[in-house]
Amino acid sequence: MSSREKEQTIALSAVFQAAELVSILAKTGQVDNASLQPLLDSILMVSAASTEDIYGGQWDCSSNLGLGRKITRQALGKERSSVNPDTLRYALSLIHLENKLSKAPEMLSIIGQRIPQIEQKKTHYESVLHENMLASISGLYQDTLSKLPFRIQVQGDSRFLQQPHVANQVRAILMAGIRAAMLWRQLGGKRWHLIFKRKALLNALDARN
Repeated sequence: MSSREKEQTIALSAVFQAAELVSILAKTGQVDNASLQPLLDSILMVSAASTEDIYGGQWDCSSNLGLGRKITRQALGKERSSVNPDTLRYALSLIHLENKLSKAPEMLSIIGQRIPQIEQKKTHYESVLHENMLASISGLYQDTLSKLPFRIQVQGDSRFLQQPHVANQVRAILMAGIRAAMLWRQLGGKRWHLIFKRKALLNALDARN
């Protein structure tokens, strides 16, 4: 097991956590802020010393991504059937969409310019969970990733999805998922690894306990 595989499991856990939160939010209109905040904070973390630091540092990374770690273990292991099908679809869609983004340099440039602006806004609010912060991240997603030919179709209860606050949360979480998928790719992760390197990834995931 390599240190690279350990880092890959962090990114993959974040992808699955984002996917699960979108699935929950779309169906219930609510989401656990303890699982949400580390993902949103990661969007604004553009210069971290380590992969762990992107999600809270050595001591908090595992707990911050606890939900994603659990689902990643299920998805890669023998409990795949217990994972929500929508969660699996969103996770794979995030990886696919990020791959499209990686081939769109102008869009990457726009995202790179806008993130520091959003980070600066955070000084005016207590948390990235503030409605104005969510709206800014959601707007970034709308102005960039939603323009690509491939779009992630979120399915759920229209009573919730039509609410501006919930819609902003969904798009903000998807942006966080793209951040994680980008990290996964930068660390050498590939979609076929989810099939042919499952054992190595599971070993690395368990080693983080």
